[in-house]
Amino acid sequence: MSDLLCKPFGTHGKVHQITPESARWRYVGFSLYRLRPGETVAEATGDREVILVMVEGKAAFTGAGQDWGVLGERMDVFEKTPPHCLYVPNDQEWRATAETDCTIAVCTAPGRGGHPARRIGPDGISLTTRGKGTNTRHINNIAMEAEDYCDSLLVTEVFTPAGHWSSYPSHRHDEDDFPRITYLEETYYHRINPGDGFGIQRVYTEDGTLDETMAVADGDVVLVPRGHHPCGAPYGFEMYYLNVMAGPLRKWRFVAHPAVVPIMERDA
Repeated sequence: MSDLLCKPFGTHGKVHQITPESARWRYVGFSLYRLRPGETVAEATGDREVILVMVEGKAAFTGAGQDWGVLGERMDVFEKTPPHCLYVPNDQEWRATAETDCTIAVCTAPGRGGHPARRIGPDGISLTTRGKGTNTRHINNIAMEAEDYCDSLLVTEVFTPAGHWSSYPSHRHDEDDFPRITYLEETYYHRINPGDGFGIQRVYTEDGTLDETMAVADGDVVLVPRGHHPCGAPYGFEMYYLNVMAGPLRKWRFVAHPAVVPIMERDA
């Protein structure tokens, strides 16, 4: 199995824990909790900022010395409604107590104390469509560049219809050369509908030194340390993924693979 494909290590409690050390990179961290009603999790942020994404279900949150009440509304991620999220800066603590069965994503990156704790969504997040034809997909931007909520994190949700491609045309963001391109590490937390289906993700560089094609199952995480990283949803299976990106500069600038530039020019 590819080192870039992370399988959940259980079905309950903390089922993913990806750190910069385990991923052998510098910025992005990602973990995931699956909780039952009444269960509580708590963490200190340390030197990292955090966006908590209620992927599914409801939970009561405290964080950074405040009571944020119950966050969450959608019971199934494929409802595609805007997520409820909470931003917690570095050097703080947060706690969540599940009100229902729930899935909580913990997205982290280096923090500098530049932003206060705050709710993110569902207000201000609207499902938008990107692409054409079988490249069409639907986006919930949680904290991308236009949303000045964070020091380092870039976070978004993507819904890819069955039979469509996503994170395509193929592109990379693996050099620190702004404004041409930015260096951003990235994780993909995948969900598949129906849950016994699969999707495809390829991570590859133009020189071939990295070239991995993975079948992703419901609940898998894919690491993208560098290179292009398109996804495909086979006919009959809808794909969701939660992206977490971070690097030295909180800007998303990418370079397309030369082979897809004519496609981009044609569709412009």
